[in-house]
Amino acid sequence: MKEYDLIIIGGGPAGMTAGLYGARASLKTLIIERGMPGGQAATTFDIANYPGFPGGISGPDLAMKMYEQTMEHGAEYVFGEITSMELEGQVKKIVVNDEVLASKTVILATGAEPRKLGAPGEERLRGRGVSYCATCDGAFYRDKKVVVVGGGDAAVEEGLYLTRFASSVTIVHRRGELRAHAAAQQKAFANPKINFIWYSEVIEIIGDEVVEGVKLKNRETGTESTLPCDGVFIYVGQNPMTELFPAKLNLSPEGYLITDEYLRTNIPGVYGAGDVRKTVLRQLVTAVADGAVAAVSALKYIEEQD
Repeated sequence: MKEYDLIIIGGGPAGMTAGLYGARASLKTLIIERGMPGGQAATTFDIANYPGFPGGISGPDLAMKMYEQTMEHGAEYVFGEITSMELEGQVKKIVVNDEVLASKTVILATGAEPRKLGAPGEERLRGRGVSYCATCDGAFYRDKKVVVVGGGDAAVEEGLYLTRFASSVTIVHRRGELRAHAAAQQKAFANPKINFIWYSEVIEIIGDEVVEGVKLKNRETGTESTLPCDGVFIYVGQNPMTELFPAKLNLSPEGYLITDEYLRTNIPGVYGAGDVRKTVLRQLVTAVADGAVAAVSALKYIEEQD
C-alpha cells in the first residue's frame, strides 16, 4: 500500500494547483485523474479572462502547462477510476485501479459535469449529433446547422466558437435575455451566423441514426415547432461529481460539497476545491485559488497532527 501526505482527487485546475502547492511544501503528493488533466478548462477553446495571458490562451494549452508545472515540482499522477474511498480516521484510503492508496489528507476536486436536458432522443443520439463540448466536436459540423441550448457564459462562448465551422448557430434560451457576460453577448449579437430563439425549450431531439432536428416549445404561448439541424450542443448547467463521496460528507441541497473558509469539510483532514464545492462563483481563477487554499490548509493539518 503506497502512502502519501496528500492525495488530490481530480486533475482539473483546482486539483493541479493543490498539487503544485502541496509538492512545493515538500508533501508527498498524488493527483488522481480519471481522464485528461485540465477538467472542463481543457475542453474550452479560448480562455480570455485568466490573468497573465493577454489575447487569451487555449484551454488545452493552459491545462498542459499546469500539468507540466505540477510534475516539475514533484507531484505524482495516477490515471484511472476510483472504486471506493474511506475518508474517516487519521489514514484515508482510496482504491484506484485495484490498488489501495493511503494518505494523511485528501482534497476533493472532482469538479462538475454537464447537466442533461432529459429530453427524448438526447441519450440515444449522444455522440451522433448531441454534444456537450463544442471544442471537442465543433470541427465535425463544418458548413452544417447547429443548435446551442442555454444562455449562460458557456452557451454563448461555445456558440461563438462553433461559428468557425457551422453555417449557422441558433441559440435556444428559455428566457428572454442572455445570462452570459456582456463581452460575449456583444460578440454574439454582432455575429451574422448566430440566431436566437427566445422563451423556448427543447422538448425532443429528433433523428433516427443521427440528429435531424429539435422540437421546441414556446414557454409563453405553449406553441410547438420543429427546427431542422445537424447537431445540438447543450449548456444548461452542471451537476457536481459527488457520487463516490461517503454519506457522512455534508452536501448542499443541490449536491455541492460544503466547506468552510479554509475549505475544510466536516471530516477532519478532508478538503474541497473547485466546482464540486458550494461557492458563489465557479470560474477557472476561483478554482485555482481554491486549490491553493486547500493545499495550505492540508499542510497545516498535517503539522498539527505531527
